[in-house]
Amino acid sequence: MSEIAKKKDPLFGPRDMKLIKTPFSKENPIIVQVLGICSALAVTVKLQPAVVMALSVTVVVMMSNVIISLLRNTIPPRIRIIVQLVIVSFLVIIVDQVLRAFVYDASKQLSVYVGLIITNCIVMGRLEAFAMSNKPWPSLMDGLGNGLGYGIILIIIGFVRELFGSGTLWDIRIMPEGYIPNGLMVMPAMALVLLGIIIWIHRSRNKDLLEKE
Repeated sequence: MSEIAKKKDPLFGPRDMKLIKTPFSKENPIIVQVLGICSALAVTVKLQPAVVMALSVTVVVMMSNVIISLLRNTIPPRIRIIVQLVIVSFLVIIVDQVLRAFVYDASKQLSVYVGLIITNCIVMGRLEAFAMSNKPWPSLMDGLGNGLGYGIILIIIGFVRELFGSGTLWDIRIMPEGYIPNGLMVMPAMALVLLGIIIWIHRSRNKDLLEKE
């Protein structure tokens, strides 16, 4: 066997890095694919719950991708959605219990939205579109990229809403004394407005996406 044949693709090779980086911009699950919008709007009044939700979804999509990839050749096509839901539900329960144990205040703020990760279109979408037809390592990278791509949008919106809506970041006073919080920022509609602005900026900087559509 030749030396070239013996060589294996390195971890975090070009393909892996592409799987991680692409969801940050050209295939971002929220601002391009328009997935996971509900949670993006619901948990971004404060920065802390936005970060916790972002990490929770990232962990769930990574682990579910790996598990489904490992089982993909043994899952009967007729019940694949049921199997996927069972696995995602199990992972969400674990994540929920961990949050209750270690970050109870953030868990309380997230309320039912942690449980609703089960129905998050990003999680189920990656299982169907990628994990069912790829090996575990690329599936893990795909889950990581999409989780981080989802999370960065939540963090941006949460950052802006808390800073201008409460004058704080992570409940620490940032704005100077005398600053009057902008009440509009804490209203649910403002999250949609900010998301629209992010989408507009992204589309204006990536006009090739419009041409593809």
